[in-house]
Amino acid sequence: MVGAAVLLPALAGVSYAAASETSPETGNESQSVQPPRGVTMEVATILGSGCPAGTAQVTPSDDGGAFTVTFDKYLAWGGGDAPPTEFRKNCQLNVRVTHPEDYTYAVVGISSRGFAHVEPEASAVRRTSYYFQGSSETRSVTHTIEGPYNRSWRFTDRISRPELVYKPCGESRNLNINTEVRVNAGDSEEPSFIAVESAYANSAYHLAWKRC
Repeated sequence: MVGAAVLLPALAGVSYAAASETSPETGNESQSVQPPRGVTMEVATILGSGCPAGTAQVTPSDDGGAFTVTFDKYLAWGGGDAPPTEFRKNCQLNVRVTHPEDYTYAVVGISSRGFAHVEPEASAVRRTSYYFQGSSETRSVTHTIEGPYNRSWRFTDRISRPELVYKPCGESRNLNINTEVRVNAGDSEEPSFIAVESAYANSAYHLAWKRC
């Protein structure tokens, strides 16, 4: 059953654009500017049952406007013969974004894709929350897939301008991202799963930049 999470997306035949090509529209936001030169992004720490050491990677876009997180072993399954500990998986990322001191950034959009097999009477959940170190302002998005369902999924969320949370200017604070996938088996006796792994699945975080 677990192996099917890797094979089924390949059979689905769905193609996706790169993160830099799928950024949510930023509208006419007067504060937004083009990303500065010299932006780098890297994982400072990673922890969680869905991202064992060495199984997650951050790839920045060429223009510094986004970064993509890919996973090798991020799958939750429940119902049927699934072990009771497998219905929920999570991953906590601490991402260091280095940039010129006279700029700052906020997460303006999140695009996530993967594959799910959800039996009737069951459901699967994908949840993402994020905040800057030392900040109490947390933003989160949650999506639920109701069964029956057996195909690729893709969620794209746009954070409205009033809801944008910028990193405080002049301060060194990493971006904390907490994600989880969960299966609610319900009354189904057959197993269901939701996967964010393999070359056909990832999460992209799109950034809005402004001058301090």
